[in-house]
Amino acid sequence: MISETLQNAINEQIKAELDSSYLYLAMAAWCESVNFKGFAKWFEKQAEEENAHAKRFYEYLVDRGGRVILKGLDTPPADFGSVEKAFQQTLDHERHVTARINKIYDMARNEKDFATQEMLNWFVKEQVEEEATAEEMLAQTRMAEGRPGNLLYLDRHAGKRGDA
Repeated sequence: MISETLQNAINEQIKAELDSSYLYLAMAAWCESVNFKGFAKWFEKQAEEENAHAKRFYEYLVDRGGRVILKGLDTPPADFGSVEKAFQQTLDHERHVTARINKIYDMARNEKDFATQEMLNWFVKEQVEEEATAEEMLAQTRMAEGRPGNLLYLDRHAGKRGDA
């Protein structure tokens, strides 16, 4: 059985992961509205990953005998200004998610909840990848910003995310 404290923290993390998905879906919609179909696809894939993360926390909580309590989602922005700004917000957001996961990990360590620590190890590693990917996309869009041909090339490249 999982402690009430960790159960509450994981329920909050489920909400945070779903909020992340909603944010990335809003970014995809904005990209569509400014005709960057490749970046839109990139953000759609990111939204799908965040949904999968929420589901992973959900299933873990159920497996540990906890109760999942879903909370309302935050309304994301509708305008991101530029592709570069969207990726800057992505990086900032992923860093925030990393801090949240680290806080839950610290709680689990303090409670000597080894199962939760083990589950969270996957997320700790995943966040390294998430931040690195966001940093790479931000750096590339910064290099391409102001150079329409380069930005269009990057848009096409981003649209291939997840293709075999």
